[in-house]
Amino acid sequence: MSDILNRTDFTEKSHIALITGGSGSGKSAFAENLVLKQPAENRYYLATMQVYGSEGRECVMRHRQLRHGKGFETLEYPTDVADCIGKIHQPTAAVVLLECMSNLVANEMFTETGTIQQELVIQKITRHLWKLFDAACHVIVVTNNVFEDGKCNPYINGLRGFAAYENYAPETIAYIEALGQINIWLAEQADTVYEVMAGQAVCWKAEDRK
Repeated sequence: MSDILNRTDFTEKSHIALITGGSGSGKSAFAENLVLKQPAENRYYLATMQVYGSEGRECVMRHRQLRHGKGFETLEYPTDVADCIGKIHQPTAAVVLLECMSNLVANEMFTETGTIQQELVIQKITRHLWKLFDAACHVIVVTNNVFEDGKCNPYINGLRGFAAYENYAPETIAYIEALGQINIWLAEQADTVYEVMAGQAVCWKAEDRK
């Protein structure tokens, strides 16, 4: 794993929470409810999804309905997420919900000009996350447990490790590995880590156990 993932010197005032789960697990609703519990004056939804086609638009509408009436201001940054800091009013009194890391990694890696090298993607994303962690009082990151889906799931195909997804294209493998490394790093830095399954959250890491 790259040395770029080893930094831990964020401001002590920032609180970081990581929420992971499979597709349709209920992690988005849990994350939004967690935001409402934070003692912050301003709530921001940092959307990283690139909207393509009717399915993408339907997904956006579902998430907007979930957030309706909860006092969120939406910031859309499919890439370069730290650029949102200038749009945040009083960052030290703000809670930022970033959703989701799987989209962000894909957007940074697969561009109109080609596929960006895995290491460069990891470096850029972690650099932007540092800035966000340093700026905001609370940051909640939603990510996807990609290893539970499709060919990556060892419980489906009986394989383990790299063999569990060796039939994927090299670019897809690079994406899965990049997301996995960033997820591990986020879990290490987070004050709290939750996994959501069927709408139920399991706390794997709490502040007093960090």
